[in-house]
Amino acid sequence: MAVGDLSRIRTNISALNALNALEQINARLTQVNLRLATGKRINSAADDPAGLTLANSLDVRARRVAAAIVNVGDAENVVNIAEGGLNNINDLLNTMIEKITLAANDTMGANERAAIQQELNQLAEEIDSVALQTQFNGIVLLTVGTLTFQTGPDGVNINRFSLTHAFTSAALRVNQLTVATQALASQSLASVSAALASVAAALQLAGSTIERLRIRGDNLTVAQLNLRAAESRIRDADLAAEQLESAKLTILQQTATASLAAANTAPASILALFQ
Repeated sequence: MAVGDLSRIRTNISALNALNALEQINARLTQVNLRLATGKRINSAADDPAGLTLANSLDVRARRVAAAIVNVGDAENVVNIAEGGLNNINDLLNTMIEKITLAANDTMGANERAAIQQELNQLAEEIDSVALQTQFNGIVLLTVGTLTFQTGPDGVNINRFSLTHAFTSAALRVNQLTVATQALASQSLASVSAALASVAAALQLAGSTIERLRIRGDNLTVAQLNLRAAESRIRDADLAAEQLESAKLTILQQTATASLAAANTAPASILALFQ
C-alpha cells in the first residue's frame, strides 16, 4: 500500500487508499448480497469455474436419472396392465376348464354338451376381446413379442418384458375346442390345461418384472437425491455464513466511507502554513 505525504496535496494518497479499500468492500458486498438474493454460491462461471463445471455435470446426471424414474413408472404401469389382462384370461380359462370337466362326464347328454360348447365358443371370443383391449398408449400388450424399457440414465440400463407368444384364443389353442363326446372333451381339457400353464408362466414373468422395476425405481430415487445433495453443496450458498459476511462488510463499508471523508479533509490543515 502506498504511503502519502500530507504536505503534498496535489495527489491525496491517503484518500486514494481509502477509496480503493471502499471499492473492494463494495465489490465483495455486492457479491454477498447477490448470493443472499439468489441462494446460489456460484452465480457466474467466474465465481468458481471448476465448481460450476462439476455442478452442471451433477445437474445433468440428476435430470437423466429423473427421466429414468419416469420411464420406470411407465414401465411398471405397462406390465401391471399386461398382468391384469393375463389374470382375466386366466379366469376365463378356469371357467372353460370347469365347463369341459362337466362335459367330459358321460352323464351329460347331447343337449347339455351343445350348451357347454356354445359357452366355450363365447369364452374363446372373450379371450380374444381381452387380448385386444389390453393396451397402453395404443400398444396391444398381449400380442407383441418384446417390450424394451429404458430404466436408467445410461444406454445399457434397460429392462425387457418378453412374451413367448400372443395370448389370443388361437395362439392358446382354445378357439376350436369341442365336447361333442367324452373323448373329445378330455382332449379339450388337455388343451386348456396347457393354455393355463402358458398364462401362469406369463404371470410369473410379469410379477418378477414388476418387482424388479420397483427395486430399480427405489434405487434411482436414492441416486437422484444423492446427486442433488452433492450439487447443492457445490452450487448453493450457505445463507447463514453469507449473512454474517454481509453484516461485517456493511460495517467495513461505513468505516471505509468515514475514512475516505477524513482523508479528503486532511490536506486542508496545510492552509495553516499560509496564515
